[in-house]
Amino acid sequence: MSDVKGCDLPEDLLYSIENNVWVRQESDGTATIGLTSYAGSLAGQVVSYTPKKVGKAVKKDKSCATVESGKWVGPAKSPIGGEVAAVNDAVSANPGLINDDPYGEGWLVKIKPDDWDGDSAALKTGSDAIDAFKAKMEADGFKGC
Repeated sequence: MSDVKGCDLPEDLLYSIENNVWVRQESDGTATIGLTSYAGSLAGQVVSYTPKKVGKAVKKDKSCATVESGKWVGPAKSPIGGEVAAVNDAVSANPGLINDDPYGEGWLVKIKPDDWDGDSAALKTGSDAIDAFKAKMEADGFKGC
């Protein structure tokens, strides 16, 4: 796990830097998607989470869930296209899990990818992701998580 300006960024995940989301391919072929700790810090304490329904198609870089905090309401954009396979009922009951455990219990949705290889090719991982987040945080004038 890397720390960039106080934000945790696991190096084993894939990231859409511009959308501040992570994705992990699971052994069953689905892909779990969540917001980064950086996104949670920018948004503030999350108070509402409204995912797309199971079975709903989601296009790459389009909303897979709507997230609301005291400072922000907006889409969590999926880094891959596919069909929603599962939503996180624990986050529905306690949206703060997105802030408290963004890479564990605070995941947003699981997607059955249409084209994992094609969609994931543009995502960053490891030191490439860490370097890209460092540059983004610097450019944004971000003080820290």
